[in-house]
Amino acid sequence: MVSKISEGVEISVETFFQSDYSNPLNGEYMFAYRITIENHNNFTIKLLRRHWHIFDSNGEHREVEGEGVVGVQPILRPGEHYQYVSGCNLRTEMGRMHGSYLMENQDTKTFFDVNIPSFDMIVPAKMN
Repeated sequence: MVSKISEGVEISVETFFQSDYSNPLNGEYMFAYRITIENHNNFTIKLLRRHWHIFDSNGEHREVEGEGVVGVQPILRPGEHYQYVSGCNLRTEMGRMHGSYLMENQDTKTFFDVNIPSFDMIVPAKMN
C-alpha cells in the first residue's frame, strides 16, 4: 500500500491482480485498486474530478479524466474518509498509475488539486 498527504488530504492505494478477468495469451491483464481518501483539513471538501496517467511497461501512456469517482462526487467533512474500488486493464504484466483529484473547499468554494501517489500494478508471478 502507498499513501501520500497533499493539501491536507491523505490518499492511500492498495492494488490487486484480477487473474479471473485477465487473459495473458491475449495480452490482457486486469487490476483492481482500492483508494481511501481521508480529509485532514478543518473544512469540508468535495471531490469533483479525477485525472489519471496510466503507464504500461511496453511504453504505452494513457490519460483518463472524468467527473467524480465510480459515479459519485463524495463530500468529506473534517476527519471523514471515503473508500472506493475501481480497475485498470494493462497490455503487459506490469504498469504504473498516478494522478490527481480536483477538490472544492465547501466553505470558501475554492478549488485545489490533490495528488494521487504513484502505484505499481504487477502480476504476482513477476515479483518472484
